[in-house]
Order: sequence, then C-alpha cells, then structure tokens
Amino acid sequence: MATKIKKGDRVQVLAGKSKGLRGEVLKLIPGKDRAVVQGVNMIKRHTKPTQVQPGGIIEKEAPVHVSNLAHIDPKTDKPTRVGFKTLDDGRKVRVASGSGEVIDS
Repeated sequence: MATKIKKGDRVQVLAGKSKGLRGEVLKLIPGKDRAVVQGVNMIKRHTKPTQVQPGGIIEKEAPVHVSNLAHIDPKTDKPTRVGFKTLDDGRKVRVASGSGEVIDS
C-alpha cells in the first residue's frame, strides 16, 4: 500500500491511546505501513548499560499504523484527507482535500 504520509509531515492521531495528539513524522516503516510520530505512543524500555549509553528506563516513541494518522491542513490547522494534483509544470503534488492547499513544498 502506497502511503500518503512522508517523513517531516505534521499529523494527528485518530485512534488509540494517543488519540488527538499531534506531532511530526520522524520515521516511516513502509513494509508494515507504520510511522513513528514525535511524542506519540510513548513506551518505556528497560535497557542494560553499554559503553555508549547508561542503563535505565528509557522512554521512546513506538510506531503507529498509518491508517490511524491524518494530515494537518496547513491552512485550517485541522485534520484532513490527502489527494494528488498535477501542476502546470508537470509535478505531482499532495493536496489537502479540505482547503485545496498544496502540502508538498
């Protein structure tokens, strides 16, 4: 499944324990259709100390399925669906369905 979400996009969580939270996409896992979003779906990892890093309980983001994420419309600042549009110069860009605003820069 091709995803309409890319690294660096601002998204809002639609379902799950982090519902309503917003953040920036830090990483995509395309094989599993998942994304890691900054400050969303936080988990605690108990880690042993290494030469590089001290041990302890580390809090980090866990992946979220992309179906539970919605783009934030740059114009209205609300969640929106995403469509595609071909510009006059031939570029295919992502467009917010609500306002028609171009998401890609």
